[in-house]
Amino acid sequence: MAIKLINIGFGNIVSANRIISIISPESAPIKRMIQDARDRGMLIDATYGRRTRAVVVMDSDHIILSAVQPETVAQRLSIKEELTDEG
Repeated sequence: MAIKLINIGFGNIVSANRIISIISPESAPIKRMIQDARDRGMLIDATYGRRTRAVVVMDSDHIILSAVQPETVAQRLSIKEELTDEG
């Protein structure tokens, strides 16, 4: 299985194969999940001080914060998969 990488904004790249979900940070349960990850040392803030717009949940139990919209990250992921399928 080839490693697929996806840009989550500002030159930050994560392994697309390890993403479980890409969600909006607006709800209270997601905010609790972010705080729990921060307390456990499993939070990666890739926003560069900007507003968090997407929360990427990884299979390693890491939570990654991104300043890019969830739709944009998902679109980049689907484009990457289409390119991989063609080649």
